[in-house]
Amino acid sequence: MSPLTQTATAAYFYFYPLVENLRQVQRYVDTGVGSNPAAPFNSFSHARKLAGPEDTFVTINNDTVYSMAQLDLSGGPLRLDVPATGDRYYVLQFVDAWTNNIAYVGTRATGNAAGSFLIVPPGWDGESELPVIHASTDIVSIVGRFACTGPDDIPAVTALQDAVVLERVDPRRPLAGIPRTDVDATDAAGLFWAEARAWSTAFPAPEAETAHLRLFEPLWTDEAREALSSGHAAGVAKLEEATKSGHAPVFDGWTVGLHAFDYNSYALGLGTIDQPRWRIADEQERILVRAIACRLGLWGNHAYEAVYAQAFTDIDGAPLTGDSTYTIVIPSPPPVDAFWSITLYDIPNYYLVANPIDRYSLGDRTAGIEYADDGSLTITIARDEPTESVARSNWLPAPDAAFRLVFRLYTPGETILDGTWSYPQVRRLAADTIEA
Repeated sequence: MSPLTQTATAAYFYFYPLVENLRQVQRYVDTGVGSNPAAPFNSFSHARKLAGPEDTFVTINNDTVYSMAQLDLSGGPLRLDVPATGDRYYVLQFVDAWTNNIAYVGTRATGNAAGSFLIVPPGWDGESELPVIHASTDIVSIVGRFACTGPDDIPAVTALQDAVVLERVDPRRPLAGIPRTDVDATDAAGLFWAEARAWSTAFPAPEAETAHLRLFEPLWTDEAREALSSGHAAGVAKLEEATKSGHAPVFDGWTVGLHAFDYNSYALGLGTIDQPRWRIADEQERILVRAIACRLGLWGNHAYEAVYAQAFTDIDGAPLTGDSTYTIVIPSPPPVDAFWSITLYDIPNYYLVANPIDRYSLGDRTAGIEYADDGSLTITIARDEPTESVARSNWLPAPDAAFRLVFRLYTPGETILDGTWSYPQVRRLAADTIEA
């Protein structure tokens, strides 16, 4: 691999979150995603049900109902009003163009009382009586999640969603939007690099990364075309491999990304925790972690808001597949302030998988699950419906093919955050122990 191709491969990792993120932002504005209809910039798109297989978004959750808003702050500040939510968990997560989590409004961060906030663009130096959310780029996503126990709970969630209001302070100012490129979409490499260059210009990275960006300047020349093409291919392959190996700690067979979203070191605002514990200091590691996080779980929260543990294999290291049956024994409730769940996704898309009982996750709010007399919960993961009654009640359906599990722990306790809590193991059942 030539030095210039190596530079292009490194640049792929650097720019991938910006490009993939803004593609999804534009997708929400133009066509919507699954249950979330299209909505113009600076307005909310509300799903009216929990996510399912038709919601083709990487690692989407099945625990909360989504309220999404794509903001364009080139037209100036926005006012955000939120209602009182009682004892219901919710979070409005603010994500900039580079996928940095820059602010939170919600149960953990600001409480469940009604409130108002001012969202301002980069460089804003005005005054406000409202709490201010300082954006680091003109494009920002609000990823809203309202806890929902099931279909019967949807009307109550809908009422809260409709009470969340965004208003432009000066609606007369024009919006710049996301720059479009004229590259043929079938030219994957050419389109990626055109968008990377245009979008990194429109939505600059932090000034602290200026020196790093200089390393990529040789790529924007005619002599670099071949290197850009080969670097794109190498970057795609290396990122896929990195998502499977990674370097996050493994606890009881679960790869636990306690710091998977700690790559933001420069724009930690309202509701974030600005401490060394929640920042990745090493620049190269930060860029790698950011790319992996975008590929596996775009718009994921900091661990203090929600922990995401993933399993591609059972406790013995064998890949998870529908050819086998697995159990997960949870001896006592996980130490969370909100709730927990285990969700199943396909590979390699990381989408929810259609199944005959429309169950895509199982957790403490799942209707009909059965606990043992000692308070433990045994989850059965299998392609075919179990015959034994408790296993059937606690069944998480699996596909014919390989799959991935994600264990979500919302507002986790300190034993989860410090790594001392014991995760329940995913164990494969021997063929002769499975009920016929």
